[in-house]
Amino acid sequence: MNLRLVGTTAAAVGVIGAVLAATSVTATAAPTSLYAPSALVLTVSYPGGSTDTAARAVTLSCAPGASGTHPSPAAACADLRTADGQLDSLLSSTPGQACMRLWSPVTITADGVWQGTRTSWKHTFANACEMNHAVDQNSLFSF
Repeated sequence: MNLRLVGTTAAAVGVIGAVLAATSVTATAAPTSLYAPSALVLTVSYPGGSTDTAARAVTLSCAPGASGTHPSPAAACADLRTADGQLDSLLSSTPGQACMRLWSPVTITADGVWQGTRTSWKHTFANACEMNHAVDQNSLFSF
């Protein structure tokens, strides 16, 4: 009885090995595009409320062409290319409109891949007025 169990186990290991070998061949297959992937999920959320889920979210893909659920994908991709993917540089630091000193935080995030490199970015503003002023000069977070 032990010999049958060993034979069954050896057969199972052989099948698993074959599946893993086939999987590794598939995982190293040639890329489907000449462009490095650039796809992000952008969110705006209001942390601290009853839930911390995103109030708004869009997808943005920039390679090989601009697409996604973002309302202006071409303009948003152009802004990202101009900033070389450095999202902090897209935030305005110049004084502009006056905002009330009200603490009602708004967080914006960008998660995904930019030109083949994994990226995860997050910035929290004191309130929606400050966020709107900071992102006013670019179209990335205009959704």
